[in-house]
Amino acid sequence: MAGLYIHIPFCASRCIYCGFYSTTALQQRQRYVDAVCKEMEMRRCDDTINTIYIGGGTPSQLTTDQLHQLSFNIDKVYGSADREFTIEVNPDDVTPEYAATLSQLGINRVSMGAQTFDDDRLRFLHRRHSAAQVPLAVQRLRDAGIHNISVDLMYGFPNETLGDWEHDIDAALSLQVEHLSAYCLMVEEGTPLYRMGIEPCDEELERQMYELLIDKLTAAGYEHYEISNFALPGFRSLHNSNYWKDIPYIGLGAAAHSYDGKSRSWNMADIHAYMEAIEKGERPYEEEVIDEDTHYNDRITVAFRTCEGLDLATLSDKYRTYCEQEAQRYIHQGLLRREGSRLVLTRKGIFVSNDIMSSLIFV
Repeated sequence: MAGLYIHIPFCASRCIYCGFYSTTALQQRQRYVDAVCKEMEMRRCDDTINTIYIGGGTPSQLTTDQLHQLSFNIDKVYGSADREFTIEVNPDDVTPEYAATLSQLGINRVSMGAQTFDDDRLRFLHRRHSAAQVPLAVQRLRDAGIHNISVDLMYGFPNETLGDWEHDIDAALSLQVEHLSAYCLMVEEGTPLYRMGIEPCDEELERQMYELLIDKLTAAGYEHYEISNFALPGFRSLHNSNYWKDIPYIGLGAAAHSYDGKSRSWNMADIHAYMEAIEKGERPYEEEVIDEDTHYNDRITVAFRTCEGLDLATLSDKYRTYCEQEAQRYIHQGLLRREGSRLVLTRKGIFVSNDIMSSLIFV
């Protein structure tokens, strides 16, 4: 078991685009942390945990005492080790004291939701921070000794121009962070953004924005190692890379997912039901056993997101033959390329990656 994910669903306020499970019931934080620590005990295992990721929600809404409690219990249950330990934060939560606490607890990687450096667009998203708070938070983390920082960016806002997006990229590059993630604003059903009737970004403009992102970040020395992720050499997200490499992980907390190579399971997306069940010594989850076809299809949908692509040598004869046959037309069209035993999306292929992966899925 390589990875441990802990879902912290609490947010001080909800952003209009977010489709992740979250709640503003901050008064439930301590009871929830107690439940997560109990779930750790219930799901104790002998496998080595190589990466830890605390995501949300807004994990930086936890108090320093609650972070200490989580860290203590992680070490008690899964052992202490030198490993990548990531937490997601909002820029406005990063005080000098909070940054120092993260460092003291062994948290050595921070993922910060900047999204944009335009205050009007931040207000549109209902983000709590201002653009000026992002560089301040980065500096506070640096001062605390944290030297692996990732910043999330978003593009495709209503009325956003290519020039606006370039300004955001330049602002992010000026921070000299080790990792950048960038996502087009998605209008997901069930979100406030969807109910507002906002139209998705024009496809051609989205393509131009993505092209600009790749050009500027690779020119600045970042590896484009996954469709939405860029890292300076040596600073890829190990935790997320394990997902894409089909490596098992444990997920703790409401709505958290787990994978052991043979089955997927997910906890109930309801903190009250989750806490009540855990307090009774039960785990409120559903499970799906993965057959060979599903396992192959899952690998297609994650491996082709990465710059390494899919290693055909790891497939059985049945799936390797099928995949090679289906891939030929995309190789001829310049959308896929063969690198030894690997199939990799070309830059041209990235823009139709969903269509390619759908074709390679076994049905």
